Amino acid sequence: MSHPHHSAQEPLLKSEPHTEGVDVPRTKTPPKNLPDAMIKGLRPKQWVKNVLVLAAPLAAGMDALNGRTLADVALAFVVFCFGASAIYLVNDARDIESDRQHPTKRFRPIASGMLPLNLAYGMAAVLIVAAIALSLLATDGVALASVIGIYIALQLGYCFGWKHIPVIDIALVSSGFMLRTMAGGVAADIQLSQWFLLVAAFGSLFMASGKRYAELKLAEETGAKIRKALEGYTATYLRFVWTLSATAVVMSYALWGFQLSSAVAGPAAIWYQVSMVPFVIAILRYAAKVDGGHGGAPDEIALEDRVLQLLALAWMFCIAMAVYVMPSLSG
Repeated sequence: MSHPHHSAQEPLLKSEPHTEGVDVPRTKTPPKNLPDAMIKGLRPKQWVKNVLVLAAPLAAGMDALNGRTLADVALAFVVFCFGASAIYLVNDARDIESDRQHPTKRFRPIASGMLPLNLAYGMAAVLIVAAIALSLLATDGVALASVIGIYIALQLGYCFGWKHIPVIDIALVSSGFMLRTMAGGVAADIQLSQWFLLVAAFGSLFMASGKRYAELKLAEETGAKIRKALEGYTATYLRFVWTLSATAVVMSYALWGFQLSSAVAGPAAIWYQVSMVPFVIAILRYAAKVDGGHGGAPDEIALEDRVLQLLALAWMFCIAMAVYVMPSLSG
């Protein structure tokens, strides 16, 4: 017995499993009801990206880490969860027609017809106001409000047309990662190292170009029209961009690590240098994922790749030894 065909205008009420193809294998189904659609429309799984707000305060060391800093970092995390979810809602509302033609995005709440457009825009407006209002509660509330404001402005520009411009779209996606990385330090009024900012910038570009490369491979293999900007890219160019950014992020991290190790004495300096090992291996591991076309969902890779998780733990152990353990032992 054949299954009924759903037109592009009809809600996909029936569960239709589909895998990500060249992306991370995952069964996709439309939301079950309106509350489920509202929650999924926020994309809570993507909030793992906002853990980047921890980077600057953790790297600043024990002197900068206190109860107020932790509160500021938590606040920055919530602010970016609200801001990012608002952008996801606007983006999905704007892309409703193209998403319905996509092999997996057609199961998203708005594209599937389970989340009405007006409700999606209303939710986005409330989240934007909440994000900016909450950011003012930080130690340097104006600075955090400025960061989240810039993030929202850039990403709205992305939603309303800039994403169709090759290279500009990659820059905007990478700016989202970088602003997250800066947010925790800005909220707690922590001075950010120039090398730290370069690591954040090139690391963000690495993930953004890898995401486009995975989408290009998916488009080539399935014939799906994923996004207009992909027409301006070739696989060779995107490989060049993520190779360049991977090289730059490794060099920047090495220089940052040596800068930190030269500022301290004893065993702590060695741990900063040792931290380069898991960091570089993690970059190589992620590069292998990108090369295989699995870079389209950085959040899913972070949640599912056990090797990357172990490398992240090893890196955090090295930084903890350098920043928090060794100084107390030597003191």
